[in-house]
Amino acid sequence: MDTNAMTVATYAVLGAVSLIWVVSVKMRDASIADIWWGPGFAVIAWTTCGVAETPSTRLYVVTGLLTIWGMRLGGFLAHRNLGHGEDRRYAAMRGDSPHFWWVALFQVFYLQGLLQVVVALPVFGIVQTTPGLNPLDVVGCLIAGAGIAYEAIADVQLARFKALPNSSGRVMREGLWAWSRHPNYFGNALIWLGVGLIGLAGGAPLWTMAGPGVMWFLLLRVSGVTMLERTIVDRRPEYTRYILEVPAFVPRPPPRNHGHPQE
Repeated sequence: MDTNAMTVATYAVLGAVSLIWVVSVKMRDASIADIWWGPGFAVIAWTTCGVAETPSTRLYVVTGLLTIWGMRLGGFLAHRNLGHGEDRRYAAMRGDSPHFWWVALFQVFYLQGLLQVVVALPVFGIVQTTPGLNPLDVVGCLIAGAGIAYEAIADVQLARFKALPNSSGRVMREGLWAWSRHPNYFGNALIWLGVGLIGLAGGAPLWTMAGPGVMWFLLLRVSGVTMLERTIVDRRPEYTRYILEVPAFVPRPPPRNHGHPQE
């Protein structure tokens, strides 16, 4: 575990989120923090490469995977969100408070930055791992690569559905969304499971898997499945049936008689 790399990466992330926070104050849009989430991990990985005395092939592989994932996700969210106003989650936090700009710095931006550092524990663990790749590295790469593709496909499928003129109030149940209610989150979880396994392949401490564990917890219980589904039934009544028929996270084949996918 390279604590120096972790320290430098922490400063880099906190500096970046501070600048993004300033932009958000000017825009009155705290939800631009979401756009930074993916690219932030690429910044962490490249910073770690820069700090490491002799970056290993394993570190470069993980950095490449996180860069592909992070930039794809950041670009997708920027295209989807910019120009459409503040996300309702952040608007609800803002309320009528004149001090939200200050609260957002700590409760949104700094909190997100620190969570990124914790989730990235496998990256810091990889710095001092053994040289050379082994079969577990291959397994980790395949899992992470599958997660990147799975999340990207799910995002594209949902975006195309939402672009339909009659999609408002309806439930997306085609493609990967017929197998899981949140296939994009499941893909994200696979990415970090794969990164964690790559770290273990080189001898990173087992406790660095706490990083992927935190990501899974966030996806399932905090800002992912739980938060999204808290009010979605009010906006899409058909979602009640969707919950009964389709698992929330881990995919399974859809029932043959699940009905029209866009009822």
